[in-house]
Amino acid sequence: MTFTRAELLTAVERSPQLVAEHDRAGWVGLYTPDAQIEDPVGSRPHRGIAEIDRFYATFIAPREIAFQVRGDVVVDDTVIRDADLEVRMSGGVTMRIPAVLRYDLAAVGGDLKITRLQAFWELPGMVGKFLRNGPRAVPAGAALSVALLRNQGLGGAAGFLTGLRGAGTTGKRHVDEFLRDATAGNEVAVRRRLGKGARITVGERHPLTGAELLALLAGARWDKLIAAGRHVVAAIESPAAERGVLIADVESRPFTITRLRVFAGPGLTGVDRG
Repeated sequence: MTFTRAELLTAVERSPQLVAEHDRAGWVGLYTPDAQIEDPVGSRPHRGIAEIDRFYATFIAPREIAFQVRGDVVVDDTVIRDADLEVRMSGGVTMRIPAVLRYDLAAVGGDLKITRLQAFWELPGMVGKFLRNGPRAVPAGAALSVALLRNQGLGGAAGFLTGLRGAGTTGKRHVDEFLRDATAGNEVAVRRRLGKGARITVGERHPLTGAELLALLAGARWDKLIAAGRHVVAAIESPAAERGVLIADVESRPFTITRLRVFAGPGLTGVDRG
């Protein structure tokens, strides 16, 4: 079953609407029975409806969360949302979190359901910002700790903290340099940073050659770099002001990009993939 861009965006938009309404059953019902949530990417995924329900109870129910959407890209049955999240916590603490959200969708009984949510944001950076709130952070930190242990247990709390590890600032620096080389058309430098056999695609399954990637990124700019798990994500913009998102899977020692996904509209790719 094929869905239009408008139908996919409408399905995704139900998520922030139900978060704002604190509709727990409705929000959990957006997901397929075998769906998974990685939030943040790099932490242990939440798989299946029971774990997704506990995820809601831990991270969404106690807070007010607003989504400031900067742009959406649709490729096949995936919606990529470039957004900033405003999270109001107890003790008067408000956190603004730069994020990129990936929603993979599928038809279930004629309806669109989410099969996977990946939320790319930086847990280490958010911990630092949180602690800079000083004494005001104590009630919010205590409440999160209690919710984690009550709903996720020790294993779930440890799984959440694995999001502290990943590509980090070093990975972001290397991807920034890769983008500088790519937008300048430096093919030799780009190939040096790509691992042997690195796969490059628009979305998950539309192959791109190295030359096509350079043409796609020529003159582009990026205004958001996020390191989450072993991924570095960049929000990019073409000279025609078309926005897109690049997701790089990276390895260190030595640094290489092992997989590159570009999610972009026709203004960047020249082809309507949505």
